[in-house]
Amino acid sequence: MAQQYSLTSRIKAGYRAFDSAQMYRNEKEVGSTILNFLSNNSQLRREDFHFTSKLASNSSYDAARTSIRRSVQQCGLGYIDLFLLHSPYGGKAARLASWKAVEDAIADGEVKTGGVSNYGVKQLQELVASKPRILPAVNQIEVHPFNTRTEITSFCQQHDIVVEAYAPLVRALRMKHPVISSLSEKYLCTPAQLLVRWSLQHDYVPLPKSVTKDRIITNGQVSGFVIDAKDMEKMDGLDEYLVTDWDPVDAD
Repeated sequence: MAQQYSLTSRIKAGYRAFDSAQMYRNEKEVGSTILNFLSNNSQLRREDFHFTSKLASNSSYDAARTSIRRSVQQCGLGYIDLFLLHSPYGGKAARLASWKAVEDAIADGEVKTGGVSNYGVKQLQELVASKPRILPAVNQIEVHPFNTRTEITSFCQQHDIVVEAYAPLVRALRMKHPVISSLSEKYLCTPAQLLVRWSLQHDYVPLPKSVTKDRIITNGQVSGFVIDAKDMEKMDGLDEYLVTDWDPVDAD
C-alpha cells in the first residue's frame, strides 16, 4: 500500500516514468497502479507512461526469453518500454545470450527498447564488439557527484548510450556536505534539487526516489535554475567513489 501511494503521488505530481525490476518483485504492483490511474483519467493513455523492468540474472537464451515474457505478463501493460539486463554477472556467454533474448523480445513487440544496467566499460566493449543487431540504448548505473564514474559515462556518451543515474541523491548520505549545503543556499534550492540538476546538466537521466509526497514533488521542480560551470566543476570534484548499493561494473 505504501508503494502504491508513492506511485500514485508521483503520477499526480507529473511523473510518467517508472523503474521496476524482477528482482524488486514489484512489476505487478507498478503496472496495476498505472492501469488503475488510467482507468480514472481518460486524458492519459498507456503510451504516456514509460515502464522499465530488468532481468534478474543472466543465464541461457531460453531462460532469459521466458523471463522477459513473464515480466510482460506480470506488469499487465501489454509491453515493456525499456528492458535492461540488471547486471553483468554470469559471464560473457550468459551476457550475450541474454542480450539476444532482449533483441528478440524487441522484434516480437514485447519490449520497445533494450539496455543494460551496472555495466562497466569492459562489458560494454564486449557487447559492442559482438556486433549485435541492436545496441543498448541505456546503461543504468549509480552516478552522482560523489561517484562520477567518468570512464563509464564518457564511453556511453561516445556511443550514444543514455546514462540513467540511479541513487542520484546519494541515498541522503551527503545532503549536509559543506559544498552541497553552500550551493543549495546559493541557488535557493534543496540539496536534492541540486543533485538532480547536476545529473541533468551532465545529460544523464536521474532516477530520484522518495516516499514523501512533498519531496516527490520538489525533486522534479528543477527547471528554475542552472548550475554555472565553475560550480559544476566543484561538484565534479567531490568524487570519492562512494558506492551506496552494489558495484558489479568490474565483473568478469
